[in-house]
Amino acid sequence: MPRRWVTAVACLLALVALACEGGGEAGPRPTRGTPQPGGSGGIAALGDSISTGFGSCLLLTSCERNSFSTGDGLRVQSLYRRLLDRDPDLRGRAYNHARPGARAAALEEQARSAVRDRVDHVTVLIGANDACRADIDDMTPVRQFRTEVDRGLRALRAGRPKARVLVASIPDLYRLWEVGHTNSRALRAWRHGVCPALLAEAASDAPADRARRAAFRARITAYNTQLAAACRAYGSRCRYDGGAVHRVRFTLDLVNPLDSFHPNAAGQSRLADVTWKASGLAG
Repeated sequence: MPRRWVTAVACLLALVALACEGGGEAGPRPTRGTPQPGGSGGIAALGDSISTGFGSCLLLTSCERNSFSTGDGLRVQSLYRRLLDRDPDLRGRAYNHARPGARAAALEEQARSAVRDRVDHVTVLIGANDACRADIDDMTPVRQFRTEVDRGLRALRAGRPKARVLVASIPDLYRLWEVGHTNSRALRAWRHGVCPALLAEAASDAPADRARRAAFRARITAYNTQLAAACRAYGSRCRYDGGAVHRVRFTLDLVNPLDSFHPNAAGQSRLADVTWKASGLAG
């Protein structure tokens, strides 16, 4: 196949997938696993495309088997697989309610789904899409973000008060700009509308573009502060990761080359390592 055709196909796939990414208002996604009558336990993932393993199977689509949280594939030693090593009775009790494009407003309904699954462990990774809007003015206000996170956590606490909840910090997306804004492949991918509030005009050094990126970075910091505070308000069954996910130093070899944004299988493995340690379950 001529090289120009390969490039065209890759771009088409990226465009299609990014269109799907923007569809955060779609109906509920199928979940992995089926609740067993009378049973309890297992783990549920709440959040956005990162928790669905989006882009970790080469193409830009969800790939739940590679999810750092609930994946059951061999390429990622997920939290579910680590729990399963300790308790084989948890087999099949991994439920992924995260959705590509989801923002904090979706967390409450996802939490209610986890309650119906009767899980004992829940991971929450949300907020990137609240910041990755068309422009800075379109980002979710910090107070609204906190309100929506609180609603989701209240639903969990009301329905599964003994479940252990891990709230993960939002990845350092600004670092992706730092490592990618001089890379021609990343720049081509980002021109297709990847996180425009941060990555539009990624190669520009104009004052307005620098200011926009600084505002984006500050908003992520503010969201992480609110995630930590919401977890403290939840009580002793909630554990914030202390910024562990945000401190992961993502490089371009840890993200899908088609969008230079979503973690690939190696990136998901890194997330699994840091969230497992942050969860307090590592012993």
